[in-house]
Amino acid sequence: MIIATNVSKSFGKLSVLQDISTTCHAGQSIALIGPNGSGKTTFIKCLLGMVVPDSGFITFDGKNIGKDWQYRDRIGYMPQTGRYPDHMTIGQVLDMMTDLRGKRRGDLDRELIVTWQLDAMLGKRMGTLSGGTRQKVSAALAFLFRPDVLILDEPTAGLDPLSSEMLKDKIRREREQGRLILITSHVLSDLEDIISEIIYLQDGRLVFHKAWETLREDTGEVRLSRAIAQVMKKAN
Repeated sequence: MIIATNVSKSFGKLSVLQDISTTCHAGQSIALIGPNGSGKTTFIKCLLGMVVPDSGFITFDGKNIGKDWQYRDRIGYMPQTGRYPDHMTIGQVLDMMTDLRGKRRGDLDRELIVTWQLDAMLGKRMGTLSGGTRQKVSAALAFLFRPDVLILDEPTAGLDPLSSEMLKDKIRREREQGRLILITSHVLSDLEDIISEIIYLQDGRLVFHKAWETLREDTGEVRLSRAIAQVMKKAN
C-alpha cells in the first residue's frame, strides 16, 4: 500500500533520512521505533506530504504522492501533541473537521467518542481540557473518517490505563478489518500486543523492517525492548 524508495532528507548540513526503502502493506500494524533523532518524525511527515524528500519517492497504492495529494483523504493522523483553538468546543472541532473532510455525518466512526464518553462533553472548550482528554479527541479524530491508513504518534501518551486499553482494542479491530496502521511510541511495552511488524530507524537509516514474530524467534525474547536491545548489541 505504501512504498518508500530510496528516501533521503537533509535540513541544511543535517542528514535526517538516508536512503530509506521499505514497504508497508494493508492489514498490518507496524511499530515505527528508534532513539530520539533517528528520523521517525521526518519519515512520518514525508508520508503525510508535509516534508518533501530531497531524493527518492513514496507511492500510495502505486501512485507517487508527490503528484497525487488526494491520497491524504485516506489517512487518519494522530499527532503526538494535538493543537486546537482553545476557544472552540469539542463539538465544534469535530464539526469543523467533518466539514473540511467533506464527510457525511452518518458515515463517521464515532466508536471512540462514545467509548470515552466524549459525546457528553461536546460543549467543553478545548482550552479547559486535561492533556488526556485532548489526547482522546485527537484519537477520535484519527479514526473518525474510517481511513485506510492510520498514523498514530505516541497514541497512548497521557491516557490512563483503561483508556489506553480501549484504544489498543480499537487498533486491533481496525487492523483485522484490513487497515494499515503505523504507530510510534517510546513505551515499547504498549506495542507488544498490538503490532505485527517493526521498522527500526537509527541515525536516519533503516536498521531493519521485519515481522514481530520473526524478531522474537531471532532473539529468543518475548519483550520488545529486550529484543531490540539484543539486535542493537549484535550490530555494534
